Amino acid sequence: MTDDYDEQDGERLEGKRDRLARLLSVLRVLHAHGEAGVTPREVARRTGMSQRTVYRDLRALQNEMQVPLWSDGGRWGVQPGAFLPALRLTLQEAMAVFLAARLMTRYTDRFDPSLASAFSKIEAGLPDALHGHVERTLDEMALRRTDEAYNRRVADLTRAWAEQRVVRFQYAAAAYDGEREPEWREVRPYLLEPSLETHALYLIGFDEGRGALRTFKVERILDLSLTLRRFATPAEAELAAALRPAWDIIWDQPAAEVVLRFAPSVAARVREAVWHPSQTVAEGPDGSLEWRATVAGTVEIRLWILSWGDDVEVLVPEVLRDDVAATHARAAARYGR
Repeated sequence: MTDDYDEQDGERLEGKRDRLARLLSVLRVLHAHGEAGVTPREVARRTGMSQRTVYRDLRALQNEMQVPLWSDGGRWGVQPGAFLPALRLTLQEAMAVFLAARLMTRYTDRFDPSLASAFSKIEAGLPDALHGHVERTLDEMALRRTDEAYNRRVADLTRAWAEQRVVRFQYAAAAYDGEREPEWREVRPYLLEPSLETHALYLIGFDEGRGALRTFKVERILDLSLTLRRFATPAEAELAAALRPAWDIIWDQPAAEVVLRFAPSVAARVREAVWHPSQTVAEGPDGSLEWRATVAGTVEIRLWILSWGDDVEVLVPEVLRDDVAATHARAAARYGR
C-alpha cells in the first residue's frame, strides 16, 4: 500500500514538473518575440504542443502565475517591463539585498510568492555557508498563510506604479471610524511603503477626488482596477520632502516638536541609532540624554515612547506628556488590581 502511494505521489510530482517545463517553454517564446507578440499557432509549432494546450497554458500563466500578458488581434505577448534585466551583484551587494528582504519577512504575516522567488534568486549569488540561512527563511515563509486577494492587489499596485497608471478602488473605513460604507477613490500611485509599527503595507499616492496626497492601507483596498489614464510622477526630491516629517507612515499631520529626556541607563542605547532625520541629542550633566525632533503628529511616536517604559520622560509637547502619563497611570492601576 505504501509502495502504491509513493508511486502515485511520484507520478503527480513528475506531472507538475512537466507542466512547469511546458509553461516555461511558452513563456520563453513569448519573451523572445518582444512587443510584436506571437500567435498561439506559432507557439504550438515552436514547442511541439497542440494549440489547445498552448491556449490552456497561456491562461495558466496569466491567472495562476500572475504573469502580465497581453492579447490583441490573435497575438499574445508579455507586458513591457514585466521582467527586469539580470543584476550582476557583488557578494556584498547580494548580502545587502538579502538582509533587506530578510527584514521584510519580519514585518509581514502573509506568504508573499514574489518575495520567496526573490530569495531563491538571491540565494544563487551567495556562498554555500549562507544557503542554509536562506533555506530556513524560505521554510519559515512557507508556513505563513496565503492571501491570494492581497497578493493580487499588491501585484496590480506594483504594475500601476511601474506603468504610471491611475488606479480605481473602494476603500474601507478603519474599524474605529464606525460603520461607514467603503468609498470609491481614484489615485495616482507614487509609492508602496511598509510600516514598522503596524506590520502592514501602505499605498502613498495623489487622491484625485480630494486633490491631495493621501495614505491608504493596502489591506483595506477593495475592488482594485487599473485605468487607462497615465500620470507624471512628481520629482523624487519633492516626494521625499513631503514624507520626511513622518515617524513611520503618517506624514500629513501638523508638525510637532517632541522633546524627551532619557535616563542615563539607556542614554547610550538611544544614541546608537538615528531614530528620525530631524533629531538632535544633548547629554546632561547626570548622564541623561535630551532628545528632540520635529515629526508629523504624535500618534506614531507615542508608541515608541511607551516602549521605553519609565526610562523616558516627555518634556514637550504638554498634550503628549499628559497622554503618556495617563497611559502609565491606567496601566499601574490595572496591575495594582
